[in-house]
Amino acid sequence: MAQFQEMNPSSGRKSNVDLNLVPFIDLMSVCIIFLLITAVWTQVSMIQLGSSIYSKKTTDDIIEPPPFSELILRVDVLQEGFRILLGKDFISVPKLSDENYDKDKLIAILKKAKEQYPEKMDGVASVRDQVYYKHLIEAMDALLIAGFPQVSITTTGVQ
Repeated sequence: MAQFQEMNPSSGRKSNVDLNLVPFIDLMSVCIIFLLITAVWTQVSMIQLGSSIYSKKTTDDIIEPPPFSELILRVDVLQEGFRILLGKDFISVPKLSDENYDKDKLIAILKKAKEQYPEKMDGVASVRDQVYYKHLIEAMDALLIAGFPQVSITTTGVQ
């Protein structure tokens, strides 16, 4: 506890005031612990990145790409609706109304793509910032339902 004395001019008496420093000490200890913990996590992530980028590669590290990995399957979620890129072909799926996207038609097109390329497992869902998050989830669900379990999300490539 901190204490200081003050002279009261009207009565001529000294008054003692006790300051409670416990909340201040609690706040400082929490801040110090938070800073120490975040500093440790920063170092751990730097070590992991450094070891993966600069380590020597062996022949055991070479992983064979999955079948049809060079074939691009991307579902762009636009304000106008969905746009599917399969290889070099674009397929547009317009919106049903202002808020509703045609998810059933998207699933049907993706299932046809799965029939055409049955060994392909990956697909990309790309979105712009202006589109609601729920429409991105619909595109991801459609990819999963159609049989593309390796779904990636990107914000690049949408034009």
